[in-house]
Amino acid sequence: MSRWDRAALEALDKADPLAAFREQFQFPDGLIYLDGNSLGALPRRTLARVEQTVTQEWGEGLITSWLGAEWITAPRRLGDKIAEPGELIVADSTSVNLFKAITAALSLRPERSVILSETGNFPTDLYMMQGIAAFSGGRIRAEAVHEDAVLDRLGDDVAVLLLTQVHYKTGAVRDMAEVTRRAHQAGVLVVWDLSHSAGAIPVGLNAADADFAVGCGYKFLNGGPGAPAYLFAARRHQAQAMPVLSGWMGHAAPFAFEDCYRAAEGIERFLCGTPPILGMAALECGVDLLAEADMAAIRAKSLQLGRVFMDLMDEHVADHGFTLVSPREDPRRGSHVSYAHPQGYGIMQALKERGVIGDFRDPDVLRFGLTPLYLRHVDMLDAVLAIRAVCETRAWDDPRWAVRAAVT
Repeated sequence: MSRWDRAALEALDKADPLAAFREQFQFPDGLIYLDGNSLGALPRRTLARVEQTVTQEWGEGLITSWLGAEWITAPRRLGDKIAEPGELIVADSTSVNLFKAITAALSLRPERSVILSETGNFPTDLYMMQGIAAFSGGRIRAEAVHEDAVLDRLGDDVAVLLLTQVHYKTGAVRDMAEVTRRAHQAGVLVVWDLSHSAGAIPVGLNAADADFAVGCGYKFLNGGPGAPAYLFAARRHQAQAMPVLSGWMGHAAPFAFEDCYRAAEGIERFLCGTPPILGMAALECGVDLLAEADMAAIRAKSLQLGRVFMDLMDEHVADHGFTLVSPREDPRRGSHVSYAHPQGYGIMQALKERGVIGDFRDPDVLRFGLTPLYLRHVDMLDAVLAIRAVCETRAWDDPRWAVRAAVT
């Protein structure tokens, strides 16, 4: 008998301390959603909150809602819910916040010239480095080395190290505290991308002595498509780090309408333009919902879901050509599990038609997100059985999958 038969998995679900959270989300009947690491599900409370923002705050309050509905304080209010008060601001996109964080770190190391990362990092991280280097006219260089060579490359010319804590493709977790310690020993500041961390694993920015961090609001924070992102700056850096994007909202006194820029003293200096209030309202619902759950329980269930999924893959599809590319060891794995397969794209499309939604990453990686607030243990079995059915029927051969869609 299988270790993870349906009865055993249903027993785990019955004892799950997070089980009640599933009802807080809206899903189509019968869907197994394994893509919360890319776009989180819709919290039911978001519907009423966004309607209130549109019909009452905007429709009736109009411009008075900047104060009456506290729109103007939303970036800081949400930031204080995600991290320690005064250390994180919600604003803009992850890409824009990367630009702000990298250039702020560069301003603190003017004698150094290299922005360092690893090959295979998420593309926008590498692209933003390259764009800053190109704009600098040769003063700044962007450099990416193999993941195993990053720490050895921390020379006295490196100003900023940019890394993702949980790798977007493999789910591998970097030791934030150890990497930051090694970087600081070399005089290097670190910018951490937390897009696959926040809401999925305990982060501990202050415990790790982190310098800067960024991330998005639409994955494990369930803020909706294109939700506002966030930027963390350690208190010790806020007074000296100069944001290159010196926008109106980052001014010390925005409504003084001065001609010359004066940066706000605290985390608000990392604001730029007008806050996207509709997106902020949706994101706040996701953040509040997550805050109601215990992060230790979230992490424990995430790891257990991963173990169950990998065990079931070993049992049911071991002879179908899948290669695990995520770490099997719990401490090294985030909240998604990835497999490589030569027919990965077609397999994922066929799975979606069977009501199992994950995603595909070039060239051959299938990602399965494990979101503890709304996934059940029994979903792992049903997903793997669907994978087996796709393989046994070679459903990937459908000619519709011969050309990849614009979004994979």
